[in-house]
Amino acid sequence: MSAPERATQAEIAARVKAIESIMIEKGLMTTEAVDRLAEIYENEVGPQLGAKVVAKAWTDPDFRKRLLANATEACAELGIGGLQGEDMVAVEDTDDIHHVIVCTLCSCYPWPVLGLPPNWYKMPQYRASLVRAPRRVLREEFGYDVPESVEIRVWDSSSELRYWVLPQRPAGTDRMTEDELAALVTRDSMIGVGPTKAAA
Repeated sequence: MSAPERATQAEIAARVKAIESIMIEKGLMTTEAVDRLAEIYENEVGPQLGAKVVAKAWTDPDFRKRLLANATEACAELGIGGLQGEDMVAVEDTDDIHHVIVCTLCSCYPWPVLGLPPNWYKMPQYRASLVRAPRRVLREEFGYDVPESVEIRVWDSSSELRYWVLPQRPAGTDRMTEDELAALVTRDSMIGVGPTKAAA
């Protein structure tokens, strides 16, 4: 992330904190409500649930087929779904194709599997530049170098369809359990802007 974007993120964080303080001061919300929302998105909704889905797809070929055919229904099999996840599509990385997700209009994002969108996902610079030069953006902004031999496909999420990436299973993980595999899956790998963690 560039220095201007980091500065913008700091400004946004300061504004959010100020608005939160005013709302609490005026009795429109409580600190407990804020804490509960944070807890929900840290523990009950978010990338750890997406990682669980990915690990299941890596270990269960039939589930993987169902996930790629209808991600919303496959996630529902695991009790995952809800607001902003009504119409999800999983796209699978392969040796030849790497997928990356953006929403060029606003910040449509599959909350049930990825949690709240990161600030950079909502930035106009990310939304515009990723479509024009995805390989450069991945390399320069995220330090993620996709080989030239691999085609990069950019998927534009909308309020009708929310895309997310089924990353490739890392090498050397054949004996790992689903829980161990899930620990290798990162939010960024499910957006397509970063890799999964390597097996230890």
